[in-house]
Amino acid sequence: MSQRIQKRLAHLGIASRRQIESWIASGDVLVDGERCLPGQRIQGHESISVCGTPVDLQARVPTRVLLYHKPIGEIVTRSDTRQRTTVFERLPALDSGRWVAVGRLDLNTTGLLLLTTDGALAHALMHPGSGLEREYRVRVHGTITREMISRLQSGVRLEDGVACMAVRDVQASAGANTWCRAVLTEGRNRVVRRLWESQGLEVSRLIRVRFGPLQLPDTLQPGAQLELSPAQVGQLYRATGQSPSHAQDQ
Repeated sequence: MSQRIQKRLAHLGIASRRQIESWIASGDVLVDGERCLPGQRIQGHESISVCGTPVDLQARVPTRVLLYHKPIGEIVTRSDTRQRTTVFERLPALDSGRWVAVGRLDLNTTGLLLLTTDGALAHALMHPGSGLEREYRVRVHGTITREMISRLQSGVRLEDGVACMAVRDVQASAGANTWCRAVLTEGRNRVVRRLWESQGLEVSRLIRVRFGPLQLPDTLQPGAQLELSPAQVGQLYRATGQSPSHAQDQ
């Protein structure tokens, strides 16, 4: 059965579909020695190279997923012109493929970050259609009112469209700050901070504590990581309606 090349390569953990499509557009993906075309389909017996490196289309490597506690000051990118520390510097080396981050947390946001060797799984987890919740502990400067909570629940228009979030467990203000929990089903850039800014409040602390069915363990220190069990990886596939792209030891 034929398959779009970007999907097949993402399944192998080469990179995310978006990154692969970028490489295809720039001519860095070859199929049988010829430049790959956007949307090209392959059967699985072709000779493929990506950025000059041959790809084994028959490789069957169990999907790996890491749960990483991102600290403040690290960025979710592979390289940085300003020489800042990236989350990838702490990850274990792979014999094949590469780690793909499931979305991003900005420089000053801490907490749960998922990374996987299956780019297609990463894409499915990030897609708004998955409906997977992201939960954050949030500290804002100021007082949260019922009117603010209602507006945020109903939806607020931002520069990139309408966004909404549920606000729960609002604590009594301690001095100038208030803690709460925020739950969203999408991961737009800085969306939690921008939603609070739309209500005239500034976020002074932001910690992601849950992504879909996975919680950030209380015992996992910033900068530390743990690898999910095959059963937990299977749970993520089921949560997105996907089937494992590689053999899983259940």
